[in-house]
Amino acid sequence: MSESKLYFLFLVAAFAFSCNAKEEQKQPQKPNIIFIMADDHAYQAISAYGGGLNETPNIDRIAKEGAIFTRATVTNSICAPSRAVLLTGKHSFMNGKVDNIQPFNWDQDNFPKLMQANGYTTALIGKIHLDGQPQGFDYSMVLPGQGHYYNPDFLINGEKKRIEGYVTDITTDLALDWLENGRDKEKPFVMLYHQKAPHRNWKPAPEYLTLYDDKEFTPPANFFDEETNYQGRGTAAREQEMEIDEIMRWGRDLMLEVNPNGDSTGLAGDLKRFNPEQLKAWREAFDPKNAAFLKAYGQLDEKTLSMEKKREIAIWKYNRYIKNYLRTIKSVDDGVGEVLDYLEANGLAENTIVVYTSDQGFYLGEHGWFDKRFMYEESFRTPLLVKYPKEIKPGTTIKNLVQNLDFAPTFLDYAGIEAPKEMQGESFRKLVSGESKEWRDAVYYTYYEYPAEHSVKRHNGVATDRYKLIHFYYDIDEWELYDLEKDPSEMNNVYDNPEYAEVREMMHKKFEEVREKYGDSDANDKRFLDEYMEVYNRRNGK
Repeated sequence: MSESKLYFLFLVAAFAFSCNAKEEQKQPQKPNIIFIMADDHAYQAISAYGGGLNETPNIDRIAKEGAIFTRATVTNSICAPSRAVLLTGKHSFMNGKVDNIQPFNWDQDNFPKLMQANGYTTALIGKIHLDGQPQGFDYSMVLPGQGHYYNPDFLINGEKKRIEGYVTDITTDLALDWLENGRDKEKPFVMLYHQKAPHRNWKPAPEYLTLYDDKEFTPPANFFDEETNYQGRGTAAREQEMEIDEIMRWGRDLMLEVNPNGDSTGLAGDLKRFNPEQLKAWREAFDPKNAAFLKAYGQLDEKTLSMEKKREIAIWKYNRYIKNYLRTIKSVDDGVGEVLDYLEANGLAENTIVVYTSDQGFYLGEHGWFDKRFMYEESFRTPLLVKYPKEIKPGTTIKNLVQNLDFAPTFLDYAGIEAPKEMQGESFRKLVSGESKEWRDAVYYTYYEYPAEHSVKRHNGVATDRYKLIHFYYDIDEWELYDLEKDPSEMNNVYDNPEYAEVREMMHKKFEEVREKYGDSDANDKRFLDEYMEVYNRRNGK
């Protein structure tokens, strides 16, 4: 073969290689995903939402650099079911995890499995609260059950190990270690980074034990709602057991080793988990504050207390609760900052979707309550902040009714993976990028765990941007209707108000439509009630 012909063939090959290289460069780079979920983090306790309770500068960075959702909601406001919905993109009655008691079937499809099968490296770090070995993850290091704040145990791919330190800091360190040393850096990644905090029983980190000691928090305007017997609402509001004043425990929740009557609360046993240094810091922070309270209110006869004194004690309890709750969030915010800084420092920020949310909302004294479970706003709404520089403009606000049902199909959409037909959520990718304004006009809610702690009745319901219709069932049969525009605190049930007759009819129609759309029915309610009561009665020796 002549030299000229060889040179010609070389040029052809070089040109072909160059074209192929350009084609490879044109292939879009799949985004990484970091999904940050706190436990029971109320939107009211994120400063980007304007509640004024605390400052969360690092979580706020996600909103400033991306989007904040003002009507994000959950399908079932309780820990394990919410997480099952996140993973599967299906309502509780479809994925089978309707309460904290029933087992979760890991064999069903979830979005990490699908992303793993399509070239992603995946990790789950922190709290998942679902029994069984997690599926869909190359690496999992999770808390068993609720986990402990101090010196927690972790399950490392199923093997238990105790780690010295504070759980929020440890979870963040594990996440950063996986990002730096554990992931396959040749692949895009998905990391579920889940904090235990601020779940009950709100033990702050050593460095934040005295944070807010110089501040007195004013309870919400409806904090003493119980004094009116929840006038304007129904049986469910009156019979719940989540009042800060009545239900919170002196030891577990309020951090007193001795109650006002002088009896031991059992907290000392809980503190045995602390090492000497941790215990010393704890006692230096809490012993003087506890002594001051007992000096002022110890040995008081609750039966003869004046209304003024009862209110004083209730407000003290509220402050003890809210300060510890916010102290635990300070550590969560610190961790978010560390992860965001890592992405910036390693050139990953531009191509990484960062989500911050909670598994549900939480009561911070509204109606005098703590906890969640209800379809009322503080429990039903959840914080949601998302940033992705390639597609989301800084400072975006989304007012549409997005749910935790939508996470799975959204992440699959970003990754270029078709969502299975059985997934019931919708991708909000085009909504948050501004490409489309089309979205659902109503969301559906279910709650099943009754009878149980906090005594929140079984209920389901539908919500639009303005109205909410709730049906409480099983041992009662009551409907509640709220006009969120006129009554954002849901103080006045207008179901029987003649002025709302047309709205009531419209909402009942909407209720039936969404039940049919998602495949729910009275038969589902009965099935899950029977299954729950069988376990409940067995556990209670009945």
